[in-house]
Amino acid sequence: MNKITKKQKMSFAGLLIAIGIVYGDIGTSPLYVMKSIVTENGGIANVNRELIVGSISLILWTVTLLTTVKYVMIALKATNHGEGGIFSLYALVRKRAKWLVIPALIGGAALLADGTLTPAVTVTTSIEGLKNMRFGDVIPVPSQEVVIMITIIILVILFSIQRMGTSVIGKAFGPIMLVWFTFLGVVGIANLSHDWSLLEAINPIHAIRILFSPANKVGILILGSVFLATTGAEALYSDVGHVGKANIIGSWPYIFVCLSLNYLGQGAWILHNASYHAGNGDFNPFFEVVPSNLRLFAIALATIAAIIASQALITGSFTLVAEASSLKFLPRMNIIYPSTEKGQIYIPSINKMICVVTVAIVFLFRTSHHMEAAYGLAITVTMLMTTILLFEYLGKKGKPLYLRVIFLIAFAFIEGMFLISSLTKFLHGGYVTVLIAGFILAIMYVWFYGNKIRDKRESRNAYVRLDEYTDMLTNLSHDEDYPTYATNLVYMANVKYNKFIKREILYSILDKRPKRAKAYWFVTVNVTNEPYTAEYAVNTYGTKNVINVQLYLGFRKQTSVNVYLRQIVHELIADGTIEAQPQRFTTTPGRDVGDFSFVIVNDVISPLTKLTGYEKFMVEARVWLQNLSSNPASWFGLEYADTVVERVPLILGKHQESYIKRIKPKKQTKK
Repeated sequence: MNKITKKQKMSFAGLLIAIGIVYGDIGTSPLYVMKSIVTENGGIANVNRELIVGSISLILWTVTLLTTVKYVMIALKATNHGEGGIFSLYALVRKRAKWLVIPALIGGAALLADGTLTPAVTVTTSIEGLKNMRFGDVIPVPSQEVVIMITIIILVILFSIQRMGTSVIGKAFGPIMLVWFTFLGVVGIANLSHDWSLLEAINPIHAIRILFSPANKVGILILGSVFLATTGAEALYSDVGHVGKANIIGSWPYIFVCLSLNYLGQGAWILHNASYHAGNGDFNPFFEVVPSNLRLFAIALATIAAIIASQALITGSFTLVAEASSLKFLPRMNIIYPSTEKGQIYIPSINKMICVVTVAIVFLFRTSHHMEAAYGLAITVTMLMTTILLFEYLGKKGKPLYLRVIFLIAFAFIEGMFLISSLTKFLHGGYVTVLIAGFILAIMYVWFYGNKIRDKRESRNAYVRLDEYTDMLTNLSHDEDYPTYATNLVYMANVKYNKFIKREILYSILDKRPKRAKAYWFVTVNVTNEPYTAEYAVNTYGTKNVINVQLYLGFRKQTSVNVYLRQIVHELIADGTIEAQPQRFTTTPGRDVGDFSFVIVNDVISPLTKLTGYEKFMVEARVWLQNLSSNPASWFGLEYADTVVERVPLILGKHQESYIKRIKPKKQTKK
C-alpha cells in the first residue's frame, strides 16, 4: 500500500513517468488526424477556412469533453485501490447488477482489439514520412512496399523484445516523450504565428456549424476522423495504477496545450498552402509543417514516439488479459514476470497472437489511410461501455440520480455519434475491428457463461464435506502398509464454505489409488477485488495432517502457489499447527519442509451429461478452451514443481444410471 500511496503524490519524477507511459497513444494522434480529415474531404485542394477552423474546433472540444472531463476529471476518481481500466471499474460495480458483466465484456474485447491496431497505424504513419525523401542522390524509401517492409521489421523486433521486459527502456520513455510533446508544441506555435486568428477555433460554435456546413463534404461522418484525436483516453485511465492520478492530473494540461498547438499549427499551414500538390500523391500535414532541415529529425522522433505508444498498448494488453483471467473472463494463461517491477508482466501466447494480427493488418491495409478506417471503432465501443459502468459507479458513490442521468445522456450521445460515424467505415476496414473484437468477445462469453452453467447444473452430490473425511485421511497418513506418495500432497481444489470439496478430489486420494502423505493440502486461490492482496487462512479441522488453505490474491498479484505454500508450511510447523517434517537427506542444512507433489483435477465432459442444446454447447466450448489453453500448472506458477494433471468426467444435469441385465448363457447352435 505504501507504493500506491507514494504514487498518488505529485512529483517531477512522477510527472515525467506519466508523460512517458500514459500519453503514448493520444500523443501520436497528430500524425494522422488532420491528414485523415483533409483526405476524407477530397484533398487539400477542397479545403477552406471554414472547414479547417471547424475541424480543429471539433478536435479541441472532443479532447476537452472526452479526455479532460470524462476521464481526467471523473474516471480517475473511479479507481480500485489505485488501479484503473474497464475491468477495475467493473470490479467496483459488479455487485450492483449482474447485467453489468455485458458492458465489461464488450468493452474489454474492443480494447484488446484496439491493442492490435495501434502499433500498425502509428508505426506505418511514421515510416510513411520517409517515403520518397531524397538523401543526396539516394531515395531509401521509394515505395509503399518498402514502407511495409520497414514497418513489419520494426514491429517484429518490438514484439520479440517483450520477453526481456521493458524496465530499462521504460526509464527513457519519459524524457523522450517530453521532447516529443515539446516538439509538437514548438512546431505548432511556429506555424500558428503566421495566422493567430485561427485561435477562433476555441469557440465551440464553429465545431457545431461545421457538422452541417457545405464546406464539410462528408457531413457528420467527419467525426470518424476527429475521434482519432482522443483514442488514447481509455489508455490514460487504464495506466493510472502505474503513475498515480495526481501525476496524470498534473501533467495533462501541458500535454493538452502541446497537442492543441500542433493541430492549430497544421491548420495554419494548410490554409496558407491550399495550392500544395504532392507529386507522389502522398500528403501528411504533420510532416509538412516541419522545416525541411528538421524533417528527418521529426520522422525519427515520430517513429520513436510511435514505438513507445505501441509498447504501452502491448503491455496494456498483457495487463488487461491477466485481469480478465482473474475475473474469470478468460482461461488462465502462463504469465511471466520479466523484471522485479510491479505490473511488469509478459504473456507469451498473447504476445504471439497480437504480433500475428498486427502484421496481418499491415499486410491487409498496406497504407495508414486505409488502416484509419478500422482504427477508432473499437475504442469508441470501449468508451461507451465505460460510460455505462461509470453511471453505476456514480450511483454507488451516492450521486443524485439527475446528475447521473445527465452524465449518461451527455456522454452516451457524444460517443454514440462517434460510433455511428465510425460504423459508416465498416466496409472500408471497420469490419476488421468488428471481427477481432467479436472473436475476443466470443471467447470471453463462452468462458464466463460456460463456467456459470457448469456451476449451476453441477449435482449437489458432486460435493462432499471435507471435515467428514479427516479421520480417514489422518489414518492413511500414518498407515505404513502404504508407500509414501509425497511428504506434502497438494490438491488445487476449490473448497467452498470452508468445508465442501468435489468428490473426485477425495476419490483420487482414497479410491483411485490410496495416496499416503505426511500432510494433505487443499488449496483454494481466491481472487480479490483489490489489486495486490497477499493473504492466507488455514483450517486444520482439529488435525495435524489435513489442511485447508485459502489464498487471497489480488487480481494483479502473481500466482506462485509453490512459493507461498513453502512459506505457509514453514510457519505452521514453527507454531506446532502441523507435524514437523525433518529432512535427513538434503543439500540445505536445517531444512524443515519436505517435498511437494501437486495434483490438478481437470474436467472432461461425460457422455452421461444431460443439458439443453445451448447449455451443452457452452459447457463443451468452455472445456475445449480449457484444454486448448496453457498447461494448468502454469496457472498456479507450478511449471517447475512436481505436478500431476488428472482428468475426471464431468456429469451435469439430470442423468439416468445405466444398468445391464444378467441372463443365463445362451447355447451356441451349429450352422
